[in-house]
Amino acid sequence: MTGTQAVDGTDVMLSVAPMMDWTDSHCRVFHRLLAPHARLYTEMVHANAVLQGDRARLLARDPVENPVALQLGGSEPSLLAQAACVGQGHGFDEVNLNVGCPSDRVQAGRFGACLMKEPALVADCIGAMVEAVGKLDRPIPVTVKCRLGVDEENDYGRFLSFIDTVAAAGCHTFFVHARNAWLQGLSPKENREVPPLRYDWAYRLKQERPALTIAVNGGIATQAAALEHLQKVDGVMLGRAAYHDPYVLHGLDVALFGGTLQSRAQLLRRLQPYVEARLQQGVALKHITRHLLGLYHGQPGGRAFRQVLSEGAHLPGADWSLIEQAIGMTEMRVRSAA
Repeated sequence: MTGTQAVDGTDVMLSVAPMMDWTDSHCRVFHRLLAPHARLYTEMVHANAVLQGDRARLLARDPVENPVALQLGGSEPSLLAQAACVGQGHGFDEVNLNVGCPSDRVQAGRFGACLMKEPALVADCIGAMVEAVGKLDRPIPVTVKCRLGVDEENDYGRFLSFIDTVAAAGCHTFFVHARNAWLQGLSPKENREVPPLRYDWAYRLKQERPALTIAVNGGIATQAAALEHLQKVDGVMLGRAAYHDPYVLHGLDVALFGGTLQSRAQLLRRLQPYVEARLQQGVALKHITRHLLGLYHGQPGGRAFRQVLSEGAHLPGADWSLIEQAIGMTEMRVRSAA
């Protein structure tokens, strides 16, 4: 396997992608239990929101999550630089610039994947962020998550030029979603599935720019696939697989970093103190259990597990006992299937 430590110290061998409406603090705490060594990412937050919005909500983070990175959206260098400093002050270990989201709303704001067309602007943004956080007592790395290109672009040379331009501004770590983003005609969901995957571009980038740290993202659904990618690049970033089948994340962490493989029930019960603490703060159980539904994906009893949580977590007074009920129901189905 290639090395995982970037020039800036970022460890990218295993990470979980930033996903809107999914990777909130509750999700990240759960993922941290599953994968103690993985790098976790927030949902994308626009720089303006960081500077003017409710930071207590937008930048909510439990200390157990670290190492965790703040993903920012935006295209104004000065605002991104200020937001990066705010992120550092709130305890984040990295700031990542989104250059991959293809949604109409994001395009209208001139950020996300449409910035692939403006490498000089992205370089200005990165340069401003790197300079700003470099002056802090605890400098943190500034990284980029990007696509291969936009729409019908099929020119590796253009992709490489984008990377070189941004790298020259001080970014040493790139998370490459190995497909194009279609800015018109496809929904965000379709943009994650329809454009063909071209992992070979990420592999070639690592070969031609060995000093850069390259992690690949997109369509990685199994432990075997992740380990295969790690023969060619520095890291793998799991997206939907880490959410819909989170036990894959646990298996990968053990395979890569050592430790003992724990059962799903063992892992879930370690979440009890966190759940009970949040319930005491007034958090509804449904806001936490929605992230747990995939834990028994593909397992006997998995459907029963999801059903118990889905039907009960929204009810008044729902507490940890509902999760125990779901575990018990699932284990009963497993014994029946044996």
